Amino acid sequence: MSANMFDILMVIALGTLAGTGIALIIGFFARIQKSEWSAMNQKQQLLQVVLVILFCGICIAGLGYYFLFVPEI
Repeated sequence: MSANMFDILMVIALGTLAGTGIALIIGFFARIQKSEWSAMNQKQQLLQVVLVILFCGICIAGLGYYFLFVPEI
């Protein structure tokens, strides 16, 4: 494993972007997301924040494993 700072930052940025997108799409299809943040009650806001954090962590972990630990062919 020879990861430099750019590789690590790329994994974090792409994982955050992908995780946020996935969580927002799931929130939209589950109908817990409204068009404005202030239109949502506290339970919906908390659930949306938890979804974003959860999926960002999953995507960062998955991309980190794939990019940093899987040997090249």
